[in-house]
Amino acid sequence: MSAARSVRDDRHRGRVAALQLLYQREVGGAVGTELDEAVDRYWVEHPAPEARQLFATGLLQGAIEARDRIDPLIESAADNWRLSRMAVVDRTILRLAVYELLAAVTPPAVVIDEALELAKTFSGDQSARFVNGVLDAVKRTLEEGADTPKPKA
Repeated sequence: MSAARSVRDDRHRGRVAALQLLYQREVGGAVGTELDEAVDRYWVEHPAPEARQLFATGLLQGAIEARDRIDPLIESAADNWRLSRMAVVDRTILRLAVYELLAAVTPPAVVIDEALELAKTFSGDQSARFVNGVLDAVKRTLEEGADTPKPKA
């Protein structure tokens, strides 16, 4: 396996871990030390290289900390869909991906492709189309220089 492919695979697995941990937080309501314990337990049950653990934990913490910026972007981009009506796994995938778009470390095309793979794996083809549409709209909003969405008319 090439070094680039290995890094890509490791990042994908890190995103899977971040998704599972954020989903667990969303469903179970773990915060603070409970969340820290859940993360520690996850890595005991799913051993991984330190780089993957750091990447996944960074995504998890970033998505949690930036939620006040993330959620309005998602709601604005998801025509006629409130976050509370979205499937939990779709909402979780969107939050992670929008955090990555905001962080602007990974190219947007890679972030969106990874989110689609997560949606296909954990939710289904219909969800992947939904996630793609929302993320494309969020990407356009961010490219226009808007950190927060414009109000709908």
